[in-house]
Amino acid sequence: MSVTCQMVIDEMEKLAPAYLAEDWDHVGLLVGDPAQKVKNILVVLDVTLPTVLYAAEQKVDMIISHHPLFFKGLDKIRTDKNLGNILAVLLKNNIAVYAAHTNLDIAPGGVNDVLAGLVGLQDILILQVTRVEKFNKLVVFVPRPHAEPVRAAILDAGAGHIGKYSHCSFTAAGMGTFMPLAGTSPYIGRQNRLESVEEVRLETVVPASISTKVIQCLKAVHPYEEVAYDLYPLTNPVVSFGLGRTGSLKKPQSLTSFASQVKQVLQIPAVKVAGDANQPIQKVAVCGGSGAELIPAAAKAGAKVLVTGDVKYHQAQEAVSMGLSVIDAGHFATEYPVLSHVVNYLKQSAASNQWDLTVHSGGANQDIFHWYD
Repeated sequence: MSVTCQMVIDEMEKLAPAYLAEDWDHVGLLVGDPAQKVKNILVVLDVTLPTVLYAAEQKVDMIISHHPLFFKGLDKIRTDKNLGNILAVLLKNNIAVYAAHTNLDIAPGGVNDVLAGLVGLQDILILQVTRVEKFNKLVVFVPRPHAEPVRAAILDAGAGHIGKYSHCSFTAAGMGTFMPLAGTSPYIGRQNRLESVEEVRLETVVPASISTKVIQCLKAVHPYEEVAYDLYPLTNPVVSFGLGRTGSLKKPQSLTSFASQVKQVLQIPAVKVAGDANQPIQKVAVCGGSGAELIPAAAKAGAKVLVTGDVKYHQAQEAVSMGLSVIDAGHFATEYPVLSHVVNYLKQSAASNQWDLTVHSGGANQDIFHWYD
């Protein structure tokens, strides 16, 4: 089956919904046309000139990046400048660019969950909650023959998630009645005559933030001219999303031992460490990329060490003064592991949807920093 850019975006939105992104962030489709055909996807951390030249050479149709191509508005595009040159290569080669940034950091199974799992954490929790999602109960009445297409439409649009289960719904049979009045064009029945139709009551849960989108998808496939549906706000416990993660190691170990473990699993030549080398470590906080602003939250959560990148000198001093050690493994190394997760996710989506699609991370990803002995 041929694949459009929008179809890939819809799959990425299931993994890392755009509404989870911070307000200042620029995520989503940054370059390209949602309707353009896609056969070859490259997954990267950064959209750099070497990256787009590699993508053009490899006949890539779409780049999925973690870091957005730009954060500020453009008032000029000069091809003698780096950003203009990148855009020129992308447009000349019809390469779309989609970014999942802080939404991929925050999303369950995203950057921070992958990092927490790699360093060996158990009982993983959110370090700093940034968003609380409320839920609605969606109930719709559908003639029996149309129940499955309607169910598929609303569940594929994002409804029906309960914990780690997706596509959850309930169906009950019943009899619906209605009388089409003057000016109507009923799918079933005639004007001014009472009709009885075997219908099903289809219900599911839907995040409040996407309720409008789900209802639009519902109406697009429902056969009735006037769709009978109800939307009830729920008082069930809400779902939290946020930055960073905390968790515990199976057994306590020294800071030196744990730092060596982090270096090994992230496959990097060195890490920077601040803190008592012999301090026993069991509760750990992590934040991929630049997470130094979470130092107070990590200390408050009872963590003994924070694994992150881009820690400044005085930030490390502040952490140690709070009894929190710091392992700076670098921005690139703490985010890079999520790329294989995204690649595998899209490969599985392609297989289940029978898409003709190639997904890879290739040789385009490289840390801007180099280590010298």
